[in-house]
Amino acid sequence: MTLEGARMFHRTYLHHDPIAISYLFGCAGQGQAAVIDPVLPPQHYLDEAAALGVTITYVIDTHLHADHLSTARDLAHRSGAAYVLHRSAQTAFPFHPVDDGEVLTLGNVTVQALHTPGHTPEHLTLLVTDHRRAEEPWLAFTGHTLMVGDLGRTELASDPEEGARALYRTAKRLKGLPDHLQIYPGAFSGSVCGRTLSGNPSSTIGFERRYNTALAITDEEAFVAMMLQDIPPRPVDFEVTRALNSGYATVSAS
Repeated sequence: MTLEGARMFHRTYLHHDPIAISYLFGCAGQGQAAVIDPVLPPQHYLDEAAALGVTITYVIDTHLHADHLSTARDLAHRSGAAYVLHRSAQTAFPFHPVDDGEVLTLGNVTVQALHTPGHTPEHLTLLVTDHRRAEEPWLAFTGHTLMVGDLGRTELASDPEEGARALYRTAKRLKGLPDHLQIYPGAFSGSVCGRTLSGNPSSTIGFERRYNTALAITDEEAFVAMMLQDIPPRPVDFEVTRALNSGYATVSAS
């Protein structure tokens, strides 16, 4: 069943092995869509898009993951979509680079890229506006930066303290977003990318500003000290996984 004549659509997919969240969204009226942080085989997203009567225009990884293999490049290749990362991403393959503040267009829906480093140096947050409803964003895909109940760990792709200081600056920026803005992160409880993650897969900036302990810290040194304590166990083979997602390693045939 298609969504012809409708406004923006938004589909959320919760994954439990690995623990992650991916998204399909876009403009039904103009038939354009994007996929965020895909985990499932590409055919899943292709089938979902076909059922909605839309074409996948962009496939976006919020960052180069270290806890699971991304299917983004494969999906982009099979769909003919552009594969999007922040310009600073270090990869062995070409991609569609975006800068801080750059806007991607999906019909009546726009996606503004914010560079939000800390969890990884190249991390993106994506602000989404449905222009048929309002001229301001109503949701943000926050990846592993701001999650429900916590902020992402900082030592999987950079020096832990450098990552924590970058995340502190990112957190200050995100706290400046409107209270009503809905957030859709890339993980939920059970993920090793945060400490006190909620099982609830979505929230708002206002709720997290009030009840997210890490986000509430206003002193940089206290924030860094907190991020360097009680670091969760690292994902198995996280360096290999990130190298695979970056194209610097390949999956061996078994």
